[in-house]
Amino acid sequence: MSKVRVHNFAVSLDGFATGEGQTLETPFGHAGMRLMQWAFGTRTFRAMQGREGGTNGVDEAMASRWQTGIGAEIMGRNKFGPQRGPWQDEEWTGWWGDNPPFHTPVFVLTHHLRPDLTMQGGTTFHFLDETPEKALEAAREAAGGLDVRIGGGPSTVREFLAADLIDELHLALVPIVLGRGVRLWDGLEDVQDRFDIEAVSTPSGVTHLSMTRRA
Repeated sequence: MSKVRVHNFAVSLDGFATGEGQTLETPFGHAGMRLMQWAFGTRTFRAMQGREGGTNGVDEAMASRWQTGIGAEIMGRNKFGPQRGPWQDEEWTGWWGDNPPFHTPVFVLTHHLRPDLTMQGGTTFHFLDETPEKALEAAREAAGGLDVRIGGGPSTVREFLAADLIDELHLALVPIVLGRGVRLWDGLEDVQDRFDIEAVSTPSGVTHLSMTRRA
């Protein structure tokens, strides 16, 4: 069976995976871009923005696994955009422009449905009001035997961890303290018992944690 994976998911030292006060201009709230600063110079992230060059090393090695073998993604409503409640602007098509980097079906979990949204490059956003288990069934069917990526945000990753649906989890532990926002680990006190965990630190100051479901 295909695997369920999380990649390049950044968390602060005090456990927050996004800051407080998300807006159109600040997708990570008061955290700004600090959680993802480690990745912006890598070859993988520069290529996602249509730019050449970039760094190699451990950060690139970890970042580059993001796309390999992925056939579909599941994300939460607030990874797709900053709106809450009923859709007031269905012209919003996400943070990524006309050609999002996913190039697969993407299932957006929301209580407020809207029509499918087909973008350039093979990305189609489907809006679902389903449990993690049902959303994963739909994503696996769309993935055609490839793996499914859980893209975030922290509430969505936490729900899939709580349901014991994640096989591989790559966390980038970033040496900042946010103090407020949305935590990843709340209610998951036993999560380390389900995974084998490896860690590697990098010159950027980030520690990459690779968590693999135990047999």
